[in-house]
Amino acid sequence: MSKLIRIGTRDSQLALWQAKIVQSQLEHLGHKTVLVPVKSAGDIVLDKPIYELGITGVFTKTLDVAMLNGDIDIAVHSLKDVPTLLPKGIVQAAVIKRGNVRDCLVFKTNEEFLSQREAVIATGSLRRRAQWLNRYPTHTMVGLRGNVNSRLQKLEDNNWNGAIFAAAGLGRLDLKPEESFNLEWMIPAPAQGAIMVTALESDDETLTVLKEINHEETEIATSIERKFLNLLEGGCSAPIGALAFIKEEEVHFQGILLSLDGTKKIEVQRTVALGKHHDLAQFCADYIIERGGNRLMDALKKGDQKTNIYSTKSLTKDQKHMFCDDVVSNSSDFIKISLNRMTPTVLRPMPKNVIITSKNAAQALLTNFSAEDLKFENMYCVGGKTKRFVERKIGKVKHTEKSAKALAEYLVEYIDGTNATYFCSDLRLDELPTILAENHIDVTEVIAYETKYDPQKIEDTIEGVMFYSPSTVQSFKKENVAEDHMIAFCIGETTAKEAKKHFKDVRVAKMPTVESVVKLVNAYYEK
Repeated sequence: MSKLIRIGTRDSQLALWQAKIVQSQLEHLGHKTVLVPVKSAGDIVLDKPIYELGITGVFTKTLDVAMLNGDIDIAVHSLKDVPTLLPKGIVQAAVIKRGNVRDCLVFKTNEEFLSQREAVIATGSLRRRAQWLNRYPTHTMVGLRGNVNSRLQKLEDNNWNGAIFAAAGLGRLDLKPEESFNLEWMIPAPAQGAIMVTALESDDETLTVLKEINHEETEIATSIERKFLNLLEGGCSAPIGALAFIKEEEVHFQGILLSLDGTKKIEVQRTVALGKHHDLAQFCADYIIERGGNRLMDALKKGDQKTNIYSTKSLTKDQKHMFCDDVVSNSSDFIKISLNRMTPTVLRPMPKNVIITSKNAAQALLTNFSAEDLKFENMYCVGGKTKRFVERKIGKVKHTEKSAKALAEYLVEYIDGTNATYFCSDLRLDELPTILAENHIDVTEVIAYETKYDPQKIEDTIEGVMFYSPSTVQSFKKENVAEDHMIAFCIGETTAKEAKKHFKDVRVAKMPTVESVVKLVNAYYEK
């Protein structure tokens, strides 16, 4: 390459060391280079923790702007500081062979404080803070910002027992004190110890050059860690750790998510063959989320705001985003569904009139029989979603209503014959079969699935609870009292009828969908 490669870098001692490593590797390959130091917001503002600065890429934004303006050709970063989503037009071009991935405790005098109840530890990292408090819950944590030299000096000047650093930074500057050791138990930040080089996506010549210094194993490991971070939607404001490494043709991964105070911790470990690692980050992020990680992340994002709405059904990411700004939500599944085994005798003779009031009942039928086996002449449903699912998977629905009571009243007038088969849960209201029986329609009830209560104890300060079936109300009551100030936001009239037994203020969504219940909540807070 004939042109001079302008290497953008922060002007801290460590950043310059990293940029010189890249410069050395490029010049060793015969390329001409020059360093272009710039100062970032993360270096200028030293009186606030990183997570309070409110800037995406606090240490990288200035270099991104310089590159897009054409002032530099490439930028060198500590990869752990780089946002998981790069600015449009800028791409990761190389990752240098990784250094020490561990965190390091630098201490004063001796290590006796580790076994003592009282100690003061300094760090500017939420991840380090949360993991330390998880292990040493009685210790006191204080903030620590600045470059490596200034942080070491602050430790010397203050009455602290120790401070936590990245081992790679101390080692690269040859500043690791004798009074220090690596924290092998602490899971590092995603991509800790790695140096990353970015370039313009359109600069093919420079991208080709940078491929020559890319270290593939480091690239694979750090990509997994950063994808895990991205899938959890974490950054400097979330205590997330991740470490991947390759050994004997296998990829090993550890991940962790904690609450800010370290009292809650969700961990994952997994090993897969190299080459089969492409879904590793997704699997591990899903593992964390399924074990309460979504609730933990919601709590982290809301900060000190108190939860005011609780959903008795786990909400999706998109559904949570529908809430207005005044709503701080939490959710969990208050009922668990277990599909029953049904014998072929339930289809002998083939029922003429079939009643399906939930998607769960339809799924139970499809679990036990093929769609070809389910040749019902007339199918009647409750709810538009159930109808759409049945018509997509089984066949044409003759009629649908918004509630079980409305469907029963319709069948009294229009059912073809005097018999019906009702595929239902073991927990259900008696309204539909009672109305039909009173009108001389014989109902054969088949328990297609079981509904198991799985209630959660919620705070008394919760202002509203979202319900989606009578059984979610019943489950709620197993662990909670419907306080006078609480509002029951219900998916339909049948659910509302059960809620009215316990709540003074019951509101019903216009449509029997989760999204409609969310809108109902918003309407209350936006009034």
